[in-house]
Amino acid sequence: QVQLVESGGGLVQAGGSLRLSCAASGRTLRGYVMGWFRQAPGKEREFVAAISWSGGNTYYADSVKGRFTISRDNAKNTVYLQMNSLKPEDTAVYSCAASTVASLTESDRSYDYWGQGTQVTVSS
Repeated sequence: QVQLVESGGGLVQAGGSLRLSCAASGRTLRGYVMGWFRQAPGKEREFVAAISWSGGNTYYADSVKGRFTISRDNAKNTVYLQMNSLKPEDTAVYSCAASTVASLTESDRSYDYWGQGTQVTVSS
């Protein structure tokens, strides 16, 4: 069993930056593909980014490509999402998730463990 806890959310002006963290406990994250998802009010959950267990491969949604960077530190059992050039449409609850699927995936059905999420609000 993996427990995931996100932190780092908050209120930021458009054009600003935030760095989200996802700390895991219960077992090591080695071997897990990790992903970030977000859900805005009244909308379905959407994929943001994913990273392979080694950190060598990443995958981004088109809407965040070039602005967001996913990374991980397996020694610290933590995954990060650096968000730059934030836009009001990035406002959502951001959640991290862990998957045992070998390849990077944007399907939330492929992820086995989920955090509770952290709120990110971008003002215009």
